[in-house]
Amino acid sequence: MHIYFSGIGGAGIGPLALVAKQAGYEVSGSDANDSSYLKYLTTQGIADIHIGQSAEKLAEVHAHKPIDWFVYSSALPRTDPNHPELAYVNENGIKASKRDEFLNQILTDKKLKMVAVAGTHGKTTTTAMVVWLLKQLKIPVSYSVGAKISFGGMGEFDPKSQLFVYECDEFDRNFLSFRPHAALITGIDWDHPDIYPSRAEYYQAFHDFLDQSEKALIWQNDLVKLGLSPSNKLLALDDKDPAINSLRLAGLVNRQDAWLVAQAANKFMGQPLDKVINILNDFPGLARRWEQIALGIYSDYAHTPGKIRGALQLAHEVAGDNVVVVYEGLHNMRQHFIKDELKNLFDNVKQLYIIPSYLAREDPKLPTLSPDDIKNLLSEKAKPKASSAKLDDKLKENIKYHTAAGDTVLCLSAGGTGSLDEWLRREF
Repeated sequence: MHIYFSGIGGAGIGPLALVAKQAGYEVSGSDANDSSYLKYLTTQGIADIHIGQSAEKLAEVHAHKPIDWFVYSSALPRTDPNHPELAYVNENGIKASKRDEFLNQILTDKKLKMVAVAGTHGKTTTTAMVVWLLKQLKIPVSYSVGAKISFGGMGEFDPKSQLFVYECDEFDRNFLSFRPHAALITGIDWDHPDIYPSRAEYYQAFHDFLDQSEKALIWQNDLVKLGLSPSNKLLALDDKDPAINSLRLAGLVNRQDAWLVAQAANKFMGQPLDKVINILNDFPGLARRWEQIALGIYSDYAHTPGKIRGALQLAHEVAGDNVVVVYEGLHNMRQHFIKDELKNLFDNVKQLYIIPSYLAREDPKLPTLSPDDIKNLLSEKAKPKASSAKLDDKLKENIKYHTAAGDTVLCLSAGGTGSLDEWLRREF
C-alpha cells in the first residue's frame, strides 16, 4: 500500500511516516520547507520526499506509483481549505484522512495495543519516558513521539511489539479517534480555544477520552476537575506525594512525569517500583525540553502557562536566582488567551527579553500583540526587568553577556522555521 504523507517534516506526521515505512508500507511525502528532519528521513529509507506542495508534483508521484492513501496534518485544511494537494486527491478519488485514521489502520493490521499519553502539558516528555523505560526493560515497543530522542527515532515499528506508545494530542480532537488499552494523563489545563471555546468543552473532551480508554492513570486534582471519582478503571495519583521526590531528575515537572510512568509500569505491568524508578533516574532527556544548546543556554518548548511555570521551576532549581529568559510566544492567538496569566509568570527572573511571537494558524481578527504589548501586560515587579528584542546581533551579545556573568539563559521557543530555537542553533 502506497501512503503519501503531506507535511512529512512535522512532529506528528514525520514519526508516523517512519512507523509506516518500517511496518512495510510504501511511503512518500511532501513538505512546504526543507529541514534537517527531512534529510534524516531520507537516511531512514524514505527517499521520495519533495519540497513544495503542489497538485502537479502530486500528480507526478501518483502517475509513477498510484497513491492508495493521502495522510495530512490537522493544520493543512486550517491553513488553506483549498490546498492544492487536498484538491487533487479529492478530484481523483484518492482516499484521504488525518493521521489518526491511518494510525488506527496500523494498530489493526499489526494487532497493537495503544498506550496513549494525553494531557495539556508533559505529553512529549512522558511519552519518551515510557519508550525509554520499555527499551531498558527489553520489552519490544513501537511508538511515535513528537521530539528527537537519543535512544531511537521519533517513530519506530518493532515487529515483535504488542504495544504502541503514542503521544495523543487533544488538538483538533485527535485523541478522540482512539480507544487506548491504557492512558496516562499528564495534567489538564484549558488550552486550544480555537478548538474548545470553553473550559467545559475542553474538560468534556478529556472525559470522553477516559470513557474510551480501557484503563487510565490520572492525577487526583485532574479527576476532580472532570467531576470523576477513582475506580478500578481510573486510578488516581496525588501530585503532592512526597515519594515523587525519590526520583533524582531535575525539575518537579520531570519528576512528576516520571512518577506517572513508574506508577503505570507498576500498576499496569507489575514491574517493581524501585526497579523502574532506578531506570527513569537515568532518563537522558529529549530535544527542546531543557535542551542545552551551549554552555549556560537552554531551549525549551514551554508555551502554555503550566509549561512555562514548570520550565522556570526547573531553571531556578538548577540556577537559583540567576535565571534570564528569552520569551517567544507560540501563536498570537494564544498570547491573547493567556494574557491574564502572563502577568506574574516572570516575576522572579533576573532579566526577560521578549521577542515577536511565532505566528501560525492565527485568527486574523485579533490584533498582533507586539513584544512591547506583552511587556505592558506584565506585573509592576516584572516590567522593570523586561525589554523588547529581536533575533539579531544585539540579542546575541546580550545572551553572551549573561552566560559570561554566570547566568543561565532559558529560551522559551516555539520552534520551527524562523523560530528562536532555530536561531539559537545557528548562532550558538
